[in-house]
Amino acid sequence: MGEGAREATIGGMNVEIGSAGVTDLPGVMAIENVAFADPWSSRAFRDAIENPLFYFVCARANERVVGYVVAWFVAGEGEISNIAVSPVAWGHGVGRTLLDAALNEGSRRSAGAVYLEVRESNERARALYDSSGFEEVGRRKGYYRRPIEDAIMLRRTLVSDL
Repeated sequence: MGEGAREATIGGMNVEIGSAGVTDLPGVMAIENVAFADPWSSRAFRDAIENPLFYFVCARANERVVGYVVAWFVAGEGEISNIAVSPVAWGHGVGRTLLDAALNEGSRRSAGAVYLEVRESNERARALYDSSGFEEVGRRKGYYRRPIEDAIMLRRTLVSDL
């Protein structure tokens, strides 16, 4: 198990959550290419690993990447830039665990709010975000390219204003 990693049983799966490394990139890219019509490049993920502003963790089951989340935190705010789970791990709570890990990291880094965009038609992700306290704060018309679709902008407040 890697540095800072923790193990959990999630939906009956033994899963390790820990910092992403270069050796995780093939597994991350396999999920990314299935999950998104306009996937990030391997270089973008490598940059996230190397940049201390980013929080990039993977969920691993049997030493294979089954999900990941990339977020960044700066100036009292955060953004979840990318989150995906392998279809083999759907319904086991891996996505919620990764989302909670990013939100906890945002709190640890004193972010007052965390933002993200989600494809309007992505009902599975929208249900997860809704159940995690995210609220719609806007829309970006035609944001996604393949196919062209609006992005719903969401926000989750982490600390109350004093």
